[in-house]
Amino acid sequence: MIINDSASQVENTSGAIATVAEKRIVYPPANAMSQLRQPLTAGEGAVLDLFMRELPPAWEIYVQPHMNGLRPDFVLLNPKVGIAVFEVKDWDLDAMSYRNEPSSSIGEHTRENVLRAARDGRVFDVWPNPVLQLRRYKEEIHQLYCPRLEQRNGFAVITAGLIFPFAARERVVSLMAPHQTKEERETYCQYSPISGREAISGGLLEQVFPESIRQSSKYMNSDHADDLRGWLMEPDFSVAQRTPLEMDPRQRSLADTRTESGYRRIKGPAGSGKSLVLAARAAKLAGEGKSVLIATFNITLWHYIRDLVARASDRPGWSNGITTLNFHEWCRRTCHEAGAAWSQEYSELFRSVPERPEDPQSRREWRKRWQPVVDRILNVDVPDLASRAVKEPSVTRYDAILIDEGQDYRLPWWTALRRAVRDGGECVLVADATQDVYGTADAWTDNAMVGAGFSGGWVQLETSYRLPDDAMEMARTFATDFLKKASTDLPKSEQGSLALHPCSLRWVQREPETDTTAVCANEILSMMERAGLDGLANADICLLTDDQQAGAEVVRSLRERNIRAVTTFNDRGVESKRLKMGFWMGDARIKVTTLHSFKGWESRLLVVHVSRAFTDEARALIYTGLTRLKRSVQGSHLTVVCTAPELANFGRRWPEQG
Repeated sequence: MIINDSASQVENTSGAIATVAEKRIVYPPANAMSQLRQPLTAGEGAVLDLFMRELPPAWEIYVQPHMNGLRPDFVLLNPKVGIAVFEVKDWDLDAMSYRNEPSSSIGEHTRENVLRAARDGRVFDVWPNPVLQLRRYKEEIHQLYCPRLEQRNGFAVITAGLIFPFAARERVVSLMAPHQTKEERETYCQYSPISGREAISGGLLEQVFPESIRQSSKYMNSDHADDLRGWLMEPDFSVAQRTPLEMDPRQRSLADTRTESGYRRIKGPAGSGKSLVLAARAAKLAGEGKSVLIATFNITLWHYIRDLVARASDRPGWSNGITTLNFHEWCRRTCHEAGAAWSQEYSELFRSVPERPEDPQSRREWRKRWQPVVDRILNVDVPDLASRAVKEPSVTRYDAILIDEGQDYRLPWWTALRRAVRDGGECVLVADATQDVYGTADAWTDNAMVGAGFSGGWVQLETSYRLPDDAMEMARTFATDFLKKASTDLPKSEQGSLALHPCSLRWVQREPETDTTAVCANEILSMMERAGLDGLANADICLLTDDQQAGAEVVRSLRERNIRAVTTFNDRGVESKRLKMGFWMGDARIKVTTLHSFKGWESRLLVVHVSRAFTDEARALIYTGLTRLKRSVQGSHLTVVCTAPELANFGRRWPEQG
């Protein structure tokens, strides 16, 4: 968010300079407009210029806000007056064929009409209906994002306007009239304004937004504004994508250099920059024209690593030469590249395993009978096959292979991957033994790694740049009390750093077997309220759980409240590779996933659901969840909902009890 001070100059999208007479909130900042994921059109830029010049300064301007998965072009907010949402259409009505139809979208034409237009040499566009879009925005703002607005009179503070910067208003009104209700056209037309090029070119704000002249409304107040702001703010992850990576001298040295042998192993606690070093090294090597494979364990980590590489690179086409795969996907690709016989052998490994059933009882029986078989196939048989197939000359070789979350790998997996490195190539492995959620970290002892290609000891990173100090202290306490491998890899604060990152830590303990669906859903709703007050984005809220079925129930509960969530599992709790591939922190929805799938990620708004803590791997997984909190000068929040009795005493040490 940017607050423009008195008489400051702000560069607008058309390159002109707008002078703001008093303070105004504009989000994203004016200097970030050119870096929006979907760049502003010429018409949107002209509308933004008009709002910056003519709107009273008390009106906040949000451009392409992340509104629970909806993406209007503009939302305007004044805590004393009201809310406005606008869609801007750069349509040239002289350059296209169109007609009105009584359907859910303008221009929903038959195939014959489209073909006829093509034969006549006419452009024929299928348009989403902007009137229906605006109606949807308005209804959701009233019903969901400002739930404290009056049921009957709340609509009186919400304007939903349509702007055509390059078309005459008279033609636009005629085109849209069949899709508007009588109330929208006549009775309450000031709340559904339609404007054209005359208003934009003439700077006539009162035509674009008639309610802008209002000074106050008895139906609007700061509480409603706080409710809405949480839905308007851009996710922290999206903001971070526009900023270059910041690295300390040690991290920079590791990213810019290689060892004499080309092999390097790095370990460090959560938030110490291991993935950052890996990404920066990949960017440097790719910039030198070398081919790089970044191997992860989790599918969900792909997006995160690629975004880090993009931030580390200063060149266009940064992804050229970089391949990002999780280990088992690399195995599958390797077998397919090796030839038909290898591909057939790969397929045969899974042929005896029946599909996982959908109903819960059958699924439990399937897990008991077949999960050990699947685990052996994935952990032993597939890597062994890939280790042999990679020797085929048709398999892709790389100048460098970089492995993230190496503690999750087994030593034979590393051996298989090494064979895909060209002679004289480079291998980098980073790991954190305290996050040993699969019980594999013992494979990476110095004795076990004899012959693995490394010489010398591990490079140690110690400082955590992720965790707020209070959260770091609780994570250290948990590791000391519950983890076996916590002696050397605990996070440490920056030397001389000040406590500039406030955070709230809340523990909610429930009895075993408690249905925590409502508890988790209510904690998410509570965090949404906090986000609005602190100027944080609801889209940064993440629920992490060790129970897929419980997570699916929370998703269903949120959906009943019309709150959308992006998740890595479906309602039946079955993990889906496709959903994992689509899991991205920049998504405008609330995130719900497993603790396993969130390894490597971070967020400043976390709800962690814990149902078990009786094994070493389960406790390592909990530690991983506690260390996902990202510090922020605006504050961060971590709530743990726990039904594991082993952790009750630990939970009592937390500052806030639920």
